[in-house]
Amino acid sequence: MALVKFGENRNLFPTLFNEFFNRDIFDLANTSFSDSTLPAVNIKETKNDFIVEVAAPGMSKDDFKIELDNSLLVISSEKEEKNEEVQDGEFTRKEFSYRSFKRTFTLPETIQEDKIKASYKDGVLKITLPKKEEAKEKPKKMIKIG
Repeated sequence: MALVKFGENRNLFPTLFNEFFNRDIFDLANTSFSDSTLPAVNIKETKNDFIVEVAAPGMSKDDFKIELDNSLLVISSEKEEKNEEVQDGEFTRKEFSYRSFKRTFTLPETIQEDKIKASYKDGVLKITLPKKEEAKEKPKKMIKIG
């Protein structure tokens, strides 16, 4: 079961105009308004849940914002860094860096939204999306012929 539906005829290298104006409504997973690249995402399905892993090294758990809006899971981050070199009370060099991303996923109805958990360890944000009981795989059952 897929969490995100993508258009079938996607360009691998769309122009900024195409990316911004011709975006498929289901292609919200690639939303970004900065010049940084989007973090890689792994989505795994297990017997009891879905696991979304976002590769985001060099960040802290406070840099992320995770929201649930109806059946949309929104993962975003904004991080600003400043590097300043001061010599004799005046700036000799001042560099600003701003990184942000936003990934949006449409969740299936089979997710227990009130039991979603997230953790950040070793550069990976991990979000666990537990399945409802009716969505879990049932064990094989033998039926006797009467």
